[in-house]
Amino acid sequence: MPEIHQSIAQHYHERTKYDPETIASKSQRLDWAKQPVPFKEYKIGSAIDLKPYLQETPEVFVNDTNGQWWQRLSRLLFRSYGLTARMPSMGNTVYLRAAPSAGGLYPAEVYVVSRGTPLLSPGLYNYQCRTHSLIHYWESDVWQSLQEACFWHPALESTQLAIIVTAVFYRSAWRYEDRAYRRICLDTGHLLGNIELSAAITDYRPHLIGGFIDEAVNDLLYIDPLQEGAIAVLPLADLLDIQQNISPGCTALPSATETNYPQVPDGELLKYFHHHTQISASITGKLNLPTVIQEKSLEDKYNFPFCLKISTVSAPIYWGENLSDLEITMHKRRSTRAYNGEELTFDELKALLDFTYQPQNYIDQSLDNSPDYFDLNLIETFIAVCGVQGLEAGCYYYAPKAQELRQIRFKNFRRELHFLCLGQELGRDAAAVIFHTSDLKSAIAQYGDRVYRYLHMDAGHLGQRLNLAAIQLNLGVSGIGGFFDDQVNEVLGIPNDEAVIYITTLGRPR
Repeated sequence: MPEIHQSIAQHYHERTKYDPETIASKSQRLDWAKQPVPFKEYKIGSAIDLKPYLQETPEVFVNDTNGQWWQRLSRLLFRSYGLTARMPSMGNTVYLRAAPSAGGLYPAEVYVVSRGTPLLSPGLYNYQCRTHSLIHYWESDVWQSLQEACFWHPALESTQLAIIVTAVFYRSAWRYEDRAYRRICLDTGHLLGNIELSAAITDYRPHLIGGFIDEAVNDLLYIDPLQEGAIAVLPLADLLDIQQNISPGCTALPSATETNYPQVPDGELLKYFHHHTQISASITGKLNLPTVIQEKSLEDKYNFPFCLKISTVSAPIYWGENLSDLEITMHKRRSTRAYNGEELTFDELKALLDFTYQPQNYIDQSLDNSPDYFDLNLIETFIAVCGVQGLEAGCYYYAPKAQELRQIRFKNFRRELHFLCLGQELGRDAAAVIFHTSDLKSAIAQYGDRVYRYLHMDAGHLGQRLNLAAIQLNLGVSGIGGFFDDQVNEVLGIPNDEAVIYITTLGRPR
């Protein structure tokens, strides 16, 4: 039996760590005959083709308010999760999307819920990225049910549309087994980052909701909870409607902390863990869950004595007139496959950090100056520098509030990074490697086991901002979700309490 003081989230994290002594025994030969299809199909329902509104220029709809509305929704969905390329692979076709996904497995599904507008009837819609269309598969008013499931969240009071993101577990578990839950939540975070930025381009403001009654949302969508589960709800406030310009609300609610659980067999841990991070339907009424106060400290967590401190204040990245460059970058983004080992400039690294962590610097470009996360106070950032002009090689803590790097180790880590990233050359040849971590025990004490979702989605969201900033600067970038967990802490000198959540490599593409 597990130790009683260890919650299911801690147990899951420990059980799914990669270790150099055991990883070989955990490796499996993939059964390509069972590779999941990363698309959902509906045998019934009416289709709404969104392609014409994407292909036409905005000038075509200058005197057509209905066309303008459809074009905004079409662009929002396409830039968030639309197909951006088709590539041959082992006799099949791989469809790449706007948001990156580990192994190209795309576990997230996107649903649109309409309250009932003059142009979009009430009901449930699934976004079909292959055809860039919406399937209207349930023609009934479900908005009140969504409000009840989300504890009457204020963002749902005046909005007319909402996006619900779900996770289809097997799509990732086929390859990554129980550890897939980490990647599912990271991939969802990538998608959330795209939704945030796509919404800014199209005059929407998504309001992130992670606290909802899981069973109720799953039932609302008519999905099989053993195969698929809701993971984020985002009411879309229309910024062109003054009544929908609402203040941000609560994004994250706590779940129970489960310590009384059986020994779960390998292969069943992912679904068991997801089920035990749910918020129970037994909780009723208006948000009568335990209150969590997000502590917004004026100080960054780590302020090491006598360490070198270097300012990262930077001029903002320019995203073009009306964010035109951002839209182009979202379309052409690709994960880099190899770096050439050349250095980055310090100005480039500072610009990457500025866009990712300092959104207030982009309000003049019509980007949200305070986008929704679950709780960024729980995420810490460490950077292993191997090739940045003007920076000594070593490990740095990034202090976002102070906007500075604080050096904590003096060493070139190229060889160790190659090892930590499971022998991937991306780790060896990168100019800088960014690690997102969190004190998991402390985070669970604040939000319960559900915080594991929040941490990984927030890290994925940050990672997607890094992705887009790097592409805009003509740099290479690639996220890594597979690494030797404990050895990262040892090599970089990161405190043992910090669980490594995500790694992003940066460099010049080969």
